[in-house]
Amino acid sequence: MHLEQWQQDIRSMVDEWVSLGFLAEGDLFVIGCSTSEVAGEQIGTAGSEEIAAVLFQELDRLRQQTGVHLCFQCCEHLNRALVVEKQVMRAHHLQQVSAQPVRKAGGAMAAYAYSHMQEAVMVETIQADAGMDIGETMIGMHLKPVAVPIRLMKNYVGHARTTHARTRPKLIGGPRAVYPSSM
Repeated sequence: MHLEQWQQDIRSMVDEWVSLGFLAEGDLFVIGCSTSEVAGEQIGTAGSEEIAAVLFQELDRLRQQTGVHLCFQCCEHLNRALVVEKQVMRAHHLQQVSAQPVRKAGGAMAAYAYSHMQEAVMVETIQADAGMDIGETMIGMHLKPVAVPIRLMKNYVGHARTTHARTRPKLIGGPRAVYPSSM
């Protein structure tokens, strides 16, 4: 395996997210991840807790450095429900669902997060402020409208293509509307 290289890949992405300054304390940050794709296999065929552990360590560093709340998306076998901490569920009035992700139903990354987060619960859906999709797991359904793509220097973790996005408020009005320059 190439765990050290894959850890460096995700570390670089986390460092770039931190340096961009888009994330604020309390933001919801959704992560979709196929550890199979990271390893060069087809999504859903070779989930790895070992890969999940390496990625989780770096993603937890993102949480520590920015104050975001990590939300780990499960695979389609659990309807793309999410693993969050119970306090996040309560603070955001999210709908809890009854399931526990495992490698074969939910995915290795979500299962690892569920067993390593503080008071992990499953919720049906969120409207996240930003996110990272590792291996084309389709996180878009969990982002607030209007998603804005983020182009990072690195595009891959291992063999898995990554996509990154933040969100911004909707622009309303028309030709006479004036918008803040911070969007």
